[in-house]
Amino acid sequence: MRHANNGKEDARMTGGSRNSVAALLAIAFLAGATPIVAHHSAAAAYDETKRVEAQGTVTRLLVRNPHSWVFLESADDKGQKIEWQIEMGGAPSMAWTKDVLTIGTVVKVTGNPSRAQGSHGLTAATFTKADGTPIGPRTGRVEYTPR
Repeated sequence: MRHANNGKEDARMTGGSRNSVAALLAIAFLAGATPIVAHHSAAAAYDETKRVEAQGTVTRLLVRNPHSWVFLESADDKGQKIEWQIEMGGAPSMAWTKDVLTIGTVVKVTGNPSRAQGSHGLTAATFTKADGTPIGPRTGRVEYTPR
């Protein structure tokens, strides 16, 4: 808005214009910061320097965002039941069809173990059938796409 000032005009922002500019700057800042906040490393929860192998029967599949999960039931050396929890990518990034892993399938899985004491979690896992035949489209990453 222009105001007369002793015969001269000067340009000043009104309160509404200042608020609009401030809001736009805030939105631009938040939009730029969101990917940094949303991304996280598995290193905090999983030991990427180790690989662990487990064999068991698929008992449950959860395909969702931001992460999907495969649950296996197996037994330890004493015959006690263990539930392995394999963390995978979110539904949009998966490349498997739903018939690749079905409830009741016996699989071997190798992945980075959870850092949580006493837990049986894995990530960055590869799956094979009990006979060693690879399951899935890629080595080093388990992915699953529901149809």
